[in-house]
Amino acid sequence: QVQLVESGGGLVQAGGSLRLSCAASGRDFNKYVMAWFRQAPGKEREFVSALSQNGGLADYASSVNRRFTISRDNTKNALYLQMNSLKPEDTAVYYCAASSYQKFRDAARYGSWGQGTQVTISP
Repeated sequence: QVQLVESGGGLVQAGGSLRLSCAASGRDFNKYVMAWFRQAPGKEREFVSALSQNGGLADYASSVNRRFTISRDNTKNALYLQMNSLKPEDTAVYYCAASSYQKFRDAARYGSWGQGTQVTISP
């Protein structure tokens, strides 16, 4: 099972940018679908973005499409989320996750989760 650690969260003004990183340890990182989810206080955890094993196929929630970019570097066992044009509605704890399945948006199919990193966007 892969272990995940997120970093890069913080406080930025609306319209700003932030880059999240997820460091993975364990074997066969290149065999996992990787994803970002987020959860705001009092809200359900929601899908943000996912990326196929080789980075060739990306999926985005409509709320972040064209603003966020997901990427991975399999040589470094790392996953990234570049977030631009940030909005107050993006405020949440962001989690990276790893899956052995192909249902990109189904949180139940992700077997490994990081501890989360707080992203706060001020108006």
